Formats: sequence, structure tokens, C-alpha cells
Amino acid sequence: MVLRRSGTARTVLVIGILLLVRASGQSQEPDSAAVIRAVDAAVTSRSENVLGFTDIEHFAVYRGSDEMHPAAEMTVRDTYKRGVGKEFTVISQSGSAILLHFGLKPLLDSDHTINQPGNVERSWFNSANYAMTLNAGGVQKLDGRDCFLLDIKPKAVAPNLIIGTIWVDARDGTLVKIDGIASKDPSVLSGTTHMMRQYSNINGYSMAMHARAESDSALFGRTVVTIDYTSYKLETKTGK
Repeated sequence: MVLRRSGTARTVLVIGILLLVRASGQSQEPDSAAVIRAVDAAVTSRSENVLGFTDIEHFAVYRGSDEMHPAAEMTVRDTYKRGVGKEFTVISQSGSAILLHFGLKPLLDSDHTINQPGNVERSWFNSANYAMTLNAGGVQKLDGRDCFLLDIKPKAVAPNLIIGTIWVDARDGTLVKIDGIASKDPSVLSGTTHMMRQYSNINGYSMAMHARAESDSALFGRTVVTIDYTSYKLETKTGK
């Protein structure tokens, strides 16, 4: 018989790992393996305890050097259910019909596919999917939070997997920020894509708040897509 850890047991595990990390950091660099275990535990806790959520996502597409006036915009309601995946409902859209149809719609379709059961696990920022190396320098401040930085390299190649850096909260191992380049270009025409995403801690779990993707190709030139996430409502095992 296989015993599953409860959400409470998982939380205790995360706290215990981070206490070890802090203790080691008082006199020397934090232990890389302990930090990575904390990251893995935080990812597992989120996946096991967040049963679903809804949020509002605003997409904006900018062309060339102009990041003040979007060429296309779309606002959607995102509904996620564990074991089911994501569904998007378009609330409003404006701007270039070409960018909406050939830019933002494929982006939603890709997010829908990535979050389907059997796929979503391969996109998690954990040691199963990434080789992780703790940066030297100890704790660094980001958005008022003490963070460890880890260099990451995916063990597979895909447009949604990045080569770059993640910032994780030194207290609980939750994601604070990711920054890097896609390990595979979304298409042969898009060019290399640089991606950044910032997270906030909502009810103890990392949830995306702002994202930015930039690509530059000889055919299409420079394109920037930003996403702002608001109005989260989480359904968790604890009911919070």
C-alpha cells in the first residue's frame, strides 16, 4: 500500500527543508541540494492542494519599438481544474485581426494543450524537468522577498521550457520569478524568444502575475507579448 502525504505533512516537509537551508546559510553558502528539495516540495504541494482556480488575463501585443500602444489586445477568463486542464472564455478583444487570430489565439491553444493532464507535469519548474544549479551569493532581495537564484536547463526541448534562471523564496521554495530563453523556438519564423514571468504568493501558492515574451525575426521584426493576471479565485483542499 502506498501512503500519500497530506497537505499538512507536505507543508511540514517544506518548512523542515528550509530550516536546514537557513541553518547552513548562517555560516556558509546554502546547501544546493536542500534548496532544490525545497523547490520540488513547493511544486508538489501546489499540484496536490490547488484543485482549481479562475483568473482574468489581459494580453497585449506590441510591434517594433512601440511598447506604449498595443497593436492587439485580448482579455480572457481562465478556468483551471486539476485533472481536466484549462478553458478560456474571451471577454473582449481589439486591434489587428491578424495578430488576434495568428498570434494570441495560438497562444491560448498552446496554453490549453500544455495544461492538459499528462502534459502539465512536464512544464513544472522542478528537478524532474530541469537540471538546477544554485547561484553563488546567498540570499538576494526581489520584490521585498529573500530569494535564492538557480540556473536551470531543461532535460527536454520545447517552446515552453526555458534555459535561464529562477528566483525562489528562501522561506518556502515557492517561485518568485523566471527569466530565460525558450529551449525551442515556437516556429521557424519566430526567432529566439526571451521569456519572463513574475509570481505572487496567494494562499501559500505561487501564481503568475505578469509575463513578458519578446521575439525578433527577420520576417516579422520585433514582437512583444505581455500578460497581466488578476482576480484570482483559488479552490484548495483546505478551502482557503
